[in-house]
Amino acid sequence: MLDLIKNVMNSSTRFLLVLGIALTLTPAYASIFMKGFDGEIHSLDEYTGKGKWAVVMIWASDCHACNQEAKEYVKFNRAHKDKDAFILGISADGREKKAEADDFIKRHGVDFKNLIDEPENVARMYSVLTGQPFVGTPTFLLFSPSGELRAAQAGAVPTEILESFIAKETAAVEKTTALP
Repeated sequence: MLDLIKNVMNSSTRFLLVLGIALTLTPAYASIFMKGFDGEIHSLDEYTGKGKWAVVMIWASDCHACNQEAKEYVKFNRAHKDKDAFILGISADGREKKAEADDFIKRHGVDFKNLIDEPENVARMYSVLTGQPFVGTPTFLLFSPSGELRAAQAGAVPTEILESFIAKETAAVEKTTALP
C-alpha cells in the first residue's frame, strides 16, 4: 500500500493516512482510498468523474433496509451502467465481518463493484465528503458525471427517485450548456 501511496503523492498534494483511509488533500477534492473485496486498494476517484453518474451506496450486511432493497439497486445498475449511471457499493462491515459482506453480495446477486472498510473509516469518508456526521446504513452519495458530489442521503432511496434526480440534474446541465 505504501508504494501505491508514494506513487499518488506529488508536489501539489498533501498526504494524510488516517486509520486505513488515505486522504490526498487537494484544493478541489479529497481522494479516498479503500480496499476492494479483491484485497486491492482502490481510489474513489477511480469511479467518479468518468462521464456517468456514480451512485455510491454505503451498506452493511446486517442492515435491514440494505437487505430489503439490494435487488432493486442491482436492477438499477443493470439498467443504467451502459448508459448514464452506475452503482458503487461500499460495505461498512470491516475485516471482522467480511464473510458476512461476501454472503450479502452472493445472496442478493450484487454484480456492481464493491469496496469494504472499517465502519469508522467509512463514517470518516462520509464526513470528509459531506461535512456532515455519518448516521448509518444505507446511505447514498451521488456524484455527477464530472465527479462533483451533488447529493447525499441517509436511508433507503427508491430507485425511481435516483432516476428522477439524475434526469432533472442532467436536463438542467444540458439546458445551461445549450444557452447562447
